Amino acid sequence: FMPNYAPVGVEPVRGEGARLWDAEGNEYLDFTAGIAVCALGHASPALVKALTGQAGKLWHISNLFVNPNARALAERLCELTFAERVFFANSGSEANEAAFKLARRHAYLNAGPQKTEIIAFEQAFHGRTWFTVCVGGQPKYREGFGPPPGGIRHLPLNDIAALEAAVGADTCAVVVEPVQGEGGVRPAEREFLQAARRLCDEHRALLIFDEVQTGAGRTGSLYAYQQLDVVPDLLTTAKGLGGGMPISALLARAEVAESLTVGSHGSTFGGSPLACAVGLEVLKHVARDEFLAEVAARGAELRAGLEQLGERHGCFDEVRGMGLLQGAALAEPWHGRARELVHAALEHNLLILSAGDNVLRFAPPLIIEAAQIAEGLSSLEAVFADARPGA
Repeated sequence: FMPNYAPVGVEPVRGEGARLWDAEGNEYLDFTAGIAVCALGHASPALVKALTGQAGKLWHISNLFVNPNARALAERLCELTFAERVFFANSGSEANEAAFKLARRHAYLNAGPQKTEIIAFEQAFHGRTWFTVCVGGQPKYREGFGPPPGGIRHLPLNDIAALEAAVGADTCAVVVEPVQGEGGVRPAEREFLQAARRLCDEHRALLIFDEVQTGAGRTGSLYAYQQLDVVPDLLTTAKGLGGGMPISALLARAEVAESLTVGSHGSTFGGSPLACAVGLEVLKHVARDEFLAEVAARGAELRAGLEQLGERHGCFDEVRGMGLLQGAALAEPWHGRARELVHAALEHNLLILSAGDNVLRFAPPLIIEAAQIAEGLSSLEAVFADARPGA
């Protein structure tokens, strides 16, 4: 492999629900879900059936043709959201790339070539393509790759005054994650998002919600915007939408989508019959009200357990997030030790994530049970019982 990853010392070979096993038969409780991807857990029987059923029929035909699964998935996404048009791709990066290109092209066609500025936020993460990594607000991911494209400005998250001062006639889009995932599990405040909506309307800019990590039921609603009283113009979704199968989508209002004319953008594999068959099965489960209520309940249990653990050990300054995307910000004596604690959790057969040096991130499968939440919290309790602050 190229040395751009630093994998932990476990090689899973089998999974079931919220559990993984390595080649030696060691069992792990998974609070990562492939970084918020495996919404229905590992080896979900429903997804296996959808995948294998389609695999015997048709895998790939390209976008020279329409396939029934892509049409059905697009229609279902539009039924469930504000969207009227859908573009399919394969990853969150690709969906965000499409969103940023569409925002600029829409402004070009409707306001002129000067309206190109994209406003994003510090610590945001929008992908690894050159455009998306530059729109993201973490300089460490841009360092050493040459000059970034122009027309991108980064502001502090949740600073309404800074946003009001920045959005202007040349702004084509404001892009925000309802909860910054890689940036420390930091929620955007409702009032801040409402201000962004107002300013975009005033200046004929598009409001883009990056719901790559928060979407597909992760927050306790199908998409986070649905519990924030703010509707974007564009929304990107990936990760959990495929439950482990690579698929992403850009959702848009029809009037905006018209700017993506024939030949202006595309994807070789986007909207394949195989990926869309799995995506349809995911939505069949995660879009149900009773399923989302269970996600919200498990998220509340996880958050409460983390808060109580933090009080006992003095290890967390704050627990924040939505639904089953929770972040525990390490208290000062534990600063800089997030990755160390991720490795320590492995010794207790628990898989967790970090979000920077000072935040532990928890994104278990959405089908996780209450008993498994309690089991994971017990394992985390043992981690902090073994470790020492300031060590």
